[in-house]
Amino acid sequence: MTAVIPFLDIAAGHSELRSELDAAYRRVVDSSWFILGTECAAFEGEFAQFCGAQHCIGVGNGLDALHLILRAMDIGPGDEVIVPSNTFIATWLAVTHAGATVVPVEPVETTHNIDPTLIEAAITPRTRAIMPVHLYGQPADMAPIVEIAARRGLKVIEDAAQAHGATYMGTRTGMLGDAAAFSFYPGKNLGALGDGGAVVTNDSALADRVRELSNYGSRQKYVHESIGYNTRLDELQAAFLRAKLRHLDSWNARRAAIAERYISRLAGADVVLPVVIDAAQPVWHLFVVRTSKREQVIRALAAAGIGVQIHYPIPAGRSSAYAGTSVAQADYPLADTLSREVMSLPIGPHLTIEQADLVCDALHFALGSG
Repeated sequence: MTAVIPFLDIAAGHSELRSELDAAYRRVVDSSWFILGTECAAFEGEFAQFCGAQHCIGVGNGLDALHLILRAMDIGPGDEVIVPSNTFIATWLAVTHAGATVVPVEPVETTHNIDPTLIEAAITPRTRAIMPVHLYGQPADMAPIVEIAARRGLKVIEDAAQAHGATYMGTRTGMLGDAAAFSFYPGKNLGALGDGGAVVTNDSALADRVRELSNYGSRQKYVHESIGYNTRLDELQAAFLRAKLRHLDSWNARRAAIAERYISRLAGADVVLPVVIDAAQPVWHLFVVRTSKREQVIRALAAAGIGVQIHYPIPAGRSSAYAGTSVAQADYPLADTLSREVMSLPIGPHLTIEQADLVCDALHFALGSG
């Protein structure tokens, strides 16, 4: 049946901002300038300021953002990059596209983010960077990661695709390493009406290199300094993102209220609830619980008209994309377990407290605890 309570109500957000989105559309259409114009430049400045960064470069999507950072750092064949074993495959694909080798590290069981205590053992003479992911919108535990990287001469690249506006020790994601990649896929906390992404950094040379690579390897029209790519944030998406950015903090606060309700109402239920580390203020891109009864629960919630999703049912190292490689043969017991047990409950800035209560009631019933 069609979900009565959808997993994420994107249409409601567009309805709330209809006049602002319409105005953004008209500005771009009336200008007749659709690539690398004033809207993209304005969004780059506004998002950089939001993150507390000196530079923001709009690109085509989050995967390209990660890949361009690696290319700009000259990380490629013969190099290794430490990545979480538990993440969306884009994190791994960026490393593979750059020609480098992924070195997976297992997560902390309570947060599902990369475990800093396991990173040191994964470092080899070929390691060039650590790529933590702020999974589900909760910042990874960055202080020990940055300390290890500084001591071992490694770069830290944040995959912040799910963490727009999250903070760690009071600092926004995007400013916790050497550079960060964001995705503006429509379902993100800051989502475009199409695809989009950005690189954020305080490193001026890196920013200049990313901008060149993203535009056919060119800083000046028809002058191509390197073998680059065509991956730019177009004017229309930049204009829409500018409208949405003004509401991001308040929409994140709405998500936090829903998460707080879930945690309160589901305490004592036969599910493992999210755990937030003291240093972090998450933005609750996803609200992920664990249960060994996942298939039973999903069927019950679907019958009640409640939309749920699984993030992610197949660990990157178990995907066909990496079949036949050494990482496919490695042991990821926790990533494997999470892939069998996690499920994401509805959450978003337009989910009401009343709807959250209905989700909790249905979940209690499905688990036999209500």
